[in-house]
Amino acid sequence: MGNAPGESAVQSVDRALTILKLLARDGELGISEIAVELGVHRSTAFRLVATLESHDLVEQDSERGRYRLGVGVVRLAGSASARLDLVRESRFVTPRLAADVGETVNVAVLVGREALYVDQTAGPSALQLHNWVGQRIPLHATSNGKVLLAYGPGDLAEEVAAGPLSRFTAATITDPVRLGAALAEVRERGYATAVDELEEGLTAVAAPVRGADGTVIASVSASGPTFRMPETTLAEVAGQVIAAAREISQRMGCYSTVSVKNRTST
Repeated sequence: MGNAPGESAVQSVDRALTILKLLARDGELGISEIAVELGVHRSTAFRLVATLESHDLVEQDSERGRYRLGVGVVRLAGSASARLDLVRESRFVTPRLAADVGETVNVAVLVGREALYVDQTAGPSALQLHNWVGQRIPLHATSNGKVLLAYGPGDLAEEVAAGPLSRFTAATITDPVRLGAALAEVRERGYATAVDELEEGLTAVAAPVRGADGTVIASVSASGPTFRMPETTLAEVAGQVIAAAREISQRMGCYSTVSVKNRTST
């Protein structure tokens, strides 16, 4: 009896990953050698390698006809390494920020059309801490999301604004024109706020973290209960978050000065 479709797919994934490990071990291998290592027919090995090649995970030496790891592996490794570097470097800064503002500090990165939380530090005022690490959140309804959206690549802001924009509370921005205006304000003053927009009673302030080339690679935020973070204090908190974001940026290799206007309005 043959394998069920699901089992066959899992087996193919397992074999493809094994090919990557074999190439990492040996440097280069031919199709026949790969087939022997996997214990499969040569045609099966070729199909697996061809699929990996279509994703740039392996490449063929045109002269020798042998295969080696491709640039796609380098890109994946670079992305993972950059994220690990960000978490490592931010941890030199975020505990101090959390202690200074007394609230929870989060670091988020852009993944597709969502923000992914990659690190969190609890402040002394945090009682029942919600762990955001590993969670994806909407861009339009959070301070971290607005920062990543405001400084995001290409037409991302326009694409997200085109909707639909999900409503989470009565304060959530669901109008494209209002969202566009909010993002323009983020770019002007250098930080974003979200008051009761994702959850009732939750306020957050976020600022951009830049990489070595000056582009925004992440966002850092301070968040807490709205009653402990009234609008009258947001500009002050924003100043602390911006300073922390700049310090993380410097640790990530960014030493250029970015003009930021800190206005008292929120």
